Amino acid sequence: MNIDELKNIWNEDDSFEETPEVTIEQSNKLNLPLEKMRKNMRMEFWSTVGIFIFSFGLISLCEAPFKFKFYISILIASMVFVTFFFYNKFFKLYKDMSNPALKTFDGLNELLHQFNLNKQYYLSFYVAFAPFLVCELIIVMEFIPSPKPISDLRAATILISTLVIGMSLLFLFGTWWFKRLYGRNIKHVENLIKQLRK
Repeated sequence: MNIDELKNIWNEDDSFEETPEVTIEQSNKLNLPLEKMRKNMRMEFWSTVGIFIFSFGLISLCEAPFKFKFYISILIASMVFVTFFFYNKFFKLYKDMSNPALKTFDGLNELLHQFNLNKQYYLSFYVAFAPFLVCELIIVMEFIPSPKPISDLRAATILISTLVIGMSLLFLFGTWWFKRLYGRNIKHVENLIKQLRK
C-alpha cells in the first residue's frame, strides 16, 4: 500500500469529523444564561461573606460568658473553613464559564458535566451544615439557663430530632435554591447542546 492510497483511506474515513462549532447566534444565546449564573454566584459569595462578618460582629457585641462566645466563634470559624472549601470548587466553575473553549460542542458538554458535578457540591454544602446546627444547639442547651433542668431523654430527643429535621430542611432548601438560581439557565445550556446534536 503506497502513500497515496493511505491518504485516500484517511480522507474517506469520517470517524474524525470535526467537533460542531457553536455559531455566533448560539454563542449569544449562551452568554446571557451564563452571565446570569455568574452574577448569581457573585451575589451568593458576597452574601455569605456578609453573613459571616455579621455573625462574628454579633458574637463580639453580645453579653455572654467567655466560654459561650469562644465556642460559638470556633464553630463559626469551622463553618468558614467548610464554606471556603466548597466555594473553591464553585470558583473553578465560575472561571470556566468564561472559557473560550465553550465555542465547541465538546466544551459545552464539559461545562454541562461541571454543572451536574457542582449541583452535587451545592447540595453537599448545605447538608454539611447540619452538624454545625447540632453543635450550636448543644452549646445553647449547655449555656442558656433553663427554669428547670432538661432530662437526658429530652436532651437526646431534641438533638436527634434537630439533626433529622435540620438535614432534611437543609437538603430541601439547597435543592430549591439551586433550581431557583441556576436551574433555568442550566436547562438553557442543555437545550443548546441538544440543538447542536441535530
